[in-house]
Amino acid sequence: MKTWDAIVIGAGHNGLTTAFYLAKSRLRTLVLERREIVGGCAVTEEIDPENAPGCRVSTAAYMASMLRPEVIRDMALGRHGLKMIAADPGVQIALPEGRVLPWWSDQRKTHGELCRFSRKDADAFFELDRELKSLARYLQPFFLEPPPQTSATGLAGLLEVIRVGRRFRGLNGRAIMDLLTFMTGSLEQFLDRYFESDEIKRLVLANNLYGKHGGPRDPGSAMGLLFHLLSGGDDEKQGFSGHVIGGMGAITQAMAAACTEAGVEIRTGAEVERIESANGRVTGVRLSGGDLITGTVVASNADPKRTFLELLDPQQLDSDFRRQVQSIHMNGPAAKVNLVLNEEPRVNGMPADAPLLQKMLFTLVPDFEQAQRCYNASQLGELEPELWVDCVWASAIDPELATPGHHVLTTFVQYLPFQPASGSWDEHHDWLGDRVIEIIGRYAPNVPAAVVGRDIITPLDLERRFGITEGNIFHGDIRLDQLFFMRPLPGWAHYKTPIDGLYLCGAGTHPGGGVTGAPGYNAARAILKR
Repeated sequence: MKTWDAIVIGAGHNGLTTAFYLAKSRLRTLVLERREIVGGCAVTEEIDPENAPGCRVSTAAYMASMLRPEVIRDMALGRHGLKMIAADPGVQIALPEGRVLPWWSDQRKTHGELCRFSRKDADAFFELDRELKSLARYLQPFFLEPPPQTSATGLAGLLEVIRVGRRFRGLNGRAIMDLLTFMTGSLEQFLDRYFESDEIKRLVLANNLYGKHGGPRDPGSAMGLLFHLLSGGDDEKQGFSGHVIGGMGAITQAMAAACTEAGVEIRTGAEVERIESANGRVTGVRLSGGDLITGTVVASNADPKRTFLELLDPQQLDSDFRRQVQSIHMNGPAAKVNLVLNEEPRVNGMPADAPLLQKMLFTLVPDFEQAQRCYNASQLGELEPELWVDCVWASAIDPELATPGHHVLTTFVQYLPFQPASGSWDEHHDWLGDRVIEIIGRYAPNVPAAVVGRDIITPLDLERRFGITEGNIFHGDIRLDQLFFMRPLPGWAHYKTPIDGLYLCGAGTHPGGGVTGAPGYNAARAILKR
């Protein structure tokens, strides 16, 4: 029976990235995917085959922002069919009064938009933007390198201090204070220092980290601003956000093609039931059908809880380690509702001559009071009616996603409880779809009557369909005590695990979630150094 040099569990974008780099280094590499298609959460699928056949959308992940340029180049994703169009505006909110406020790449254009609300804030807006981008540049290098090795001692420890310290050369006292504020302070408190206009504050709020726990008044809620200003795309542009032609599945299809070209074997419909190990060392995996596949290295793109608590025999791990894994905060607060319309959405206040790139993107973001109330309610298991809904009319610039006469609209929704206090998500499934459509109707009145198909993905459905524990899109919440050298756990932040030969390569490792490829890139390097 063939023994593989490396077996990768999960054909999500990080799993494919890891497999590519291993195969390029001449390791015989096998990727096993539970579903019948590759891609994990970065897939393009039919929304409602029964009512709207042929209409496709990015089912889960829906915008490309921080996909690493190094990964794009190394895997030659453009040659394998990947095409991204920069979002412009990158952020746009629709306001209840029938106005829209876009954030254009052209500063003068954005300044003019902001002056409608406050000239003082319009000036302060770009001062803040410059400061944020400067701080984000200090964090950028950590994306494609392992986090600080806090356990290193002696010469190794000294070299580690030098490595990390070098990244912060030129960081002055003010910048250090700002960085600490972002990591620990609340978004509302931070924005109150800069702005007087509620509308401009809401525009910045709409660019905060989606899917993260914490309302805008909670400590650490400002952190998302820095994440969104990390670079991405072909040109390594700070704050890049792009629409992928063919949907997000085009990214992973291109990655799969690159992997195949490099010699990777990819098997779909191959669910791993157990990671096999003996005497503290990995020996391979067993599939749900009973087949045993042996391998020298196993890299799991599954989240840490699924990997350690479900795929490994409990006897193979120390009980204290298992307790630490159980304590990882997940409890995803987000959902998706994907819609097929028989007419294009018409947003109140959208200029009649607006370009399609502007028309296709609109966020229905609550004010700070509503957003905080919604988050607090979700933590009590309550279904708050005033939800945060981010909308992308994807077929506006990619009409092949829909059949003639139809349009696809994907929405990202927060904040929601993973486990409702009353009833179950199976019972509240239609409530979520109805509620999202009703909210959209306040801003685009023609949408509710135009819906001819829908796909509702509750937090529980995210777990069931994509295999992510508690529906957490980041494989563990993005918070200070679960980042850098503490991700996924203190002492285990370098992709290795207590089982020799078993590695993690997914979003539950440094630097975290988003369609970046960075965890997969870093994990491959760690494996190749073993």
